[in-house]
Amino acid sequence: MTEPDRSLRDEVLAGLAARPRRLHCKLFYDLEGSRLFEEICAQPEYYLTRSEIDILTRHGDDIAGALGENVTLVELGSGSSTKTRLLLDALDAPAAYVPVDISAEFLDESAASLRAAYPRLRIVPVAADFTAAMPAVDELDVPAERVVTFFSGSSIGNFEPSAASELMAAAAEIGGADGRLLIAADLRKEGHVLEAAYDDAAGITAAFNLNILARLNRDLAADFDVDGFHHRAVWNADASRIEMHIVSRRPQRVRLGDAALDFGEGEVIVSEHCYKYTVDGFAEMGRSVGLDREALWLDADGRYSLHLFRQAP
Repeated sequence: MTEPDRSLRDEVLAGLAARPRRLHCKLFYDLEGSRLFEEICAQPEYYLTRSEIDILTRHGDDIAGALGENVTLVELGSGSSTKTRLLLDALDAPAAYVPVDISAEFLDESAASLRAAYPRLRIVPVAADFTAAMPAVDELDVPAERVVTFFSGSSIGNFEPSAASELMAAAAEIGGADGRLLIAADLRKEGHVLEAAYDDAAGITAAFNLNILARLNRDLAADFDVDGFHHRAVWNADASRIEMHIVSRRPQRVRLGDAALDFGEGEVIVSEHCYKYTVDGFAEMGRSVGLDREALWLDADGRYSLHLFRQAP
């Protein structure tokens, strides 16, 4: 077993030993998980992608004007970069694009597609876990005079509030004192709308969630019976978050390396929290770590937001 695999195994075992049991949401994004997430984005219940596309389409010129010309765009958790193309098309002579993603295979596919679409744009993909360390732009041979960090998809909601605010501060610092953070945040809305978005009728989100177990079988030689678990998504209004669970269908024992893990019927593994915000609450979260909001854009329905922050002077 390689050192990265040992580190992953230890992290997974620590999470599964906790109560409630937990798995980090970064485990979603192997090659198969990344592809499943692209399918999720196309589901009718998953409004988040359509809402963000609406903002980038209707407000693209305003956003580009706020960011300025000759921008180096650094995208965290870039995925397929599909929505980013709308932003790149709107920007005035972007200097470079740096997609950062944890799935190296998926990143290579996306970068190849982008290079074909934007042959004159410098594209420097970075395969990395940005939650562990942010990319250093000055080490990437890209213009660093005006850097904007883009964090789309309301992925900031996957982090607990204290960790989310710290991540925002670190992301804003990528571009130095004059850098900007362009970040999407999903807003609070009816519980049934939220639960449907994270438990689509086609079962794509369920497959995405359970793929974590399949990945542990592939990468760490675990023996999860994937069919012995099911997906669940519930809205916790008090905490303002969707909670994604992997639920054991029956009493069962799972082996992972030398460890034996006993699950009871109905026992839960928490795989993800997706926090939802208010416009003012998200701005306050930025202020708590020294970020001032310069601009705000909403989708046509007012249920999704895009914020531009800079470090306070």
